[in-house]
Amino acid sequence: MNTQTSHGITPRRSPDFGLDGDIPKYWLGGDPFKTRFFDAMSLLFPEGEKFFIVCVRDYRNQITDPVLQAQVKDFIYQEGQHGMVHTQFNDRVKAQGIDVDKVLQKQKSIMFGFFRKHFSRAFTLGQTAAAEHLTALMAHGFFSDGLMKDADPRIRAMYAWHAVEEIEHKAVAYDVLTKVAKANYFTRILSFMLVTFTFPFHVFMIMRHMFRVDGVKNRPLVWLKGLWWLYGWGGLYPKLIPHYLAYFLPFFHPWKFGEMDIYQQWIAEFERHRGDAIAAGNAIVAAAA
Repeated sequence: MNTQTSHGITPRRSPDFGLDGDIPKYWLGGDPFKTRFFDAMSLLFPEGEKFFIVCVRDYRNQITDPVLQAQVKDFIYQEGQHGMVHTQFNDRVKAQGIDVDKVLQKQKSIMFGFFRKHFSRAFTLGQTAAAEHLTALMAHGFFSDGLMKDADPRIRAMYAWHAVEEIEHKAVAYDVLTKVAKANYFTRILSFMLVTFTFPFHVFMIMRHMFRVDGVKNRPLVWLKGLWWLYGWGGLYPKLIPHYLAYFLPFFHPWKFGEMDIYQQWIAEFERHRGDAIAAGNAIVAAAA
């Protein structure tokens, strides 16, 4: 656990990652499962970011704290930038034959046609705060053990930049939920549990479609090996369990948890290389080695 306070949100313009270049289909070490896992998450981001913005905006006019008002403004800007970059990334996935438009339409119907229609504004804000916690814990954890060392530098740079900004604004939705919407513990945890199960389910369903389009052979074996990589002993997610479970604590706050070394290294390298996100991404991978 760490007792860092907010480092502030920097509304930086998204760098040029060269996503229209000659990026290999399986850009993460040539591994179909690992690559498509992150590709599937990317497909969820554009509509997801829109959902998060709308849910926070529901309470924007009720915020009296000028600091939180400024943070909400910067949160909206950063999430908008993320949506645009991942749309560009998704366009290259679409060119591979993946039915991106169908995935986006389905996600839109779930988020806006179901959740926003049938659940309270406080509950959908709770979903937003929950998703922000999950993305923040992944942002804190995914670069610390060399996960991206075999990734194409351009995609690595995109995810490192996204991770840094998720860390910067990780408390905004939570603060609006607890301080402005004044959601109770039950709403916070129930919405968190819903996101815990629906997010990976949607990722895996998209991956299933991707594998079918790709013509991946021995799919059962690919799934078994991939799920072990995610959930097995020493896998990605078991390492994040303490950070994940912290959300259940009555005194939880996002800035009380999550090591900041990778974040601080990226900021320093990004500034040292004058806004070169690829150099910053390379540097944090080298530091984690």
